[in-house]
Amino acid sequence: MYLRIDRLQVEMPMPEEPAPEAANAVQELLGGRFGEMSTLMNYTYQSFNFRGRTKVKPFYDLIANIATEELGHIELVAATINGMLTGAPADGDGDGPVDPTTVPLANLAGVGNPHHFGNNGGSALVSNALGQPWQGDYVFNSGDLVLDLLHNFFLESGARMGKIRVYEMTDHPIARQMLGYLLVRGGVHQLAYAKALKEITGVEVEKMLNIPRVANDQFPETRTFMDEGSHRTLYRFSPDDFKDIDKIWKGTHPDDGQEVAVHDGPPEGGQAVDHPEEPAAYAPGYDPGELAEIAQRLMKNN
Repeated sequence: MYLRIDRLQVEMPMPEEPAPEAANAVQELLGGRFGEMSTLMNYTYQSFNFRGRTKVKPFYDLIANIATEELGHIELVAATINGMLTGAPADGDGDGPVDPTTVPLANLAGVGNPHHFGNNGGSALVSNALGQPWQGDYVFNSGDLVLDLLHNFFLESGARMGKIRVYEMTDHPIARQMLGYLLVRGGVHQLAYAKALKEITGVEVEKMLNIPRVANDQFPETRTFMDEGSHRTLYRFSPDDFKDIDKIWKGTHPDDGQEVAVHDGPPEGGQAVDHPEEPAAYAPGYDPGELAEIAQRLMKNN
């Protein structure tokens, strides 16, 4: 089971201006083949289907624990997309119902991904940047531990390539803040799977890093997280379980030679974002003021 905390894994600034085209570039990192939906569902199903887990518990713990972190990564990418879509309609000022005769979404025709507003009310999709839905056959779960770990290393490497390319597509501050954090955290997962493969096979997979061949500290937005030691930290996302990840996450980090460590518990994170209403897209629908009054009455009744 999962325990959900209503915070983002990292503090995120809210953008001052909408950027629907940049939001669509980021959409690839959510629902593309190498997006966060893929990392989440690969590791989740590998953990669900893991046979003989008690006999090789550190490897099960590693996969299951990283899967849980990926839930927060999906949340973070979605918050980024939603932030960049906020305010994109020409007269979506949030003050009340929109007069449809004013064509409030006309300025978005041909801009970014039409499904963001046409289908989702100005919010993130479970799709790639082309609007193609995320697919279950992106999940690889062979049942062979070495093969699954090797695939996970490959998946994290492909995800890192995608993040770097999206980083180079946009200089939007909220996108780059998110990318800086995920580059560091994805690097932890790359190295964790490399260390796991080394424990089983003796092959020094970590010598293949960095993939692509550019260090994380070359990106300004990663440096705060690296200075905090996030690149050396594997968070344990459970009060009582997955304690054997330290049997694998040990030794030194190849980037700086310092010792890696397990942190008991999730990161402190940052406040979850309360995105404002988007009346031009009928989100959340009804009249926002009336919905607020209904909610206030419910709170008073309790």
